[in-house]
Amino acid sequence: MKSNSYFKLSLLLIVLMFAIGFYFYPKMPEKMATHWNAKGVVDGYSSRAVGLFMMPIITLILYTFFQLIPKIDPLGRNIKKFEKYWNAFKVIFLLFMAYMYIVTLAANLGYAFNMNYIIMPAIAVLFYFCGILVENAKRNWFIGIRTPWTLSSDKVWKKTHKLGAKIFKLYAVVILFGLFFEHYLIWIILTILPLSLYLLIYSYLEWRKIKK
Repeated sequence: MKSNSYFKLSLLLIVLMFAIGFYFYPKMPEKMATHWNAKGVVDGYSSRAVGLFMMPIITLILYTFFQLIPKIDPLGRNIKKFEKYWNAFKVIFLLFMAYMYIVTLAANLGYAFNMNYIIMPAIAVLFYFCGILVENAKRNWFIGIRTPWTLSSDKVWKKTHKLGAKIFKLYAVVILFGLFFEHYLIWIILTILPLSLYLLIYSYLEWRKIKK
């Protein structure tokens, strides 16, 4: 798919989110559920206007920033080298946001479902595509596993991202597996923290090898 086609599809998704918000405005309660805890229980509410338009606005802001990244990154020329993966990821991200938005509206319209079983598969898909993106990312300041050591060496960048891609894809599978152990789901989700720390340490150790 060409860059222009990705752009048009992305704009269409954002416009649809706003259109859905305006359409459902009269049908929504004055106080909307907007956040669920790890047990799938509502623990956050917002006004109708915030509940309907906060996510489309955030999505628009993030997408605008994504579009600016290649222009403001000093290593923007490297982003061009994996542009098709970056464009595809932006669409996946927008689909994820649109999906989360529709799920939120459905819950407020009275549809009953286990939020974990609805949301976690979408998060798993997003992380899997994060793995594909970092696997193909070239050294830059905004996209990928950015540590002082990956940014200092193409070799460290490549090795760290090769490992990071495997970890993100594995994490996606782990999240899906965690649905069978819902009581421990929050701890399974939090495994991303030590995994991220491991990647940080790994990049430093690889840099030390080169320095020596």
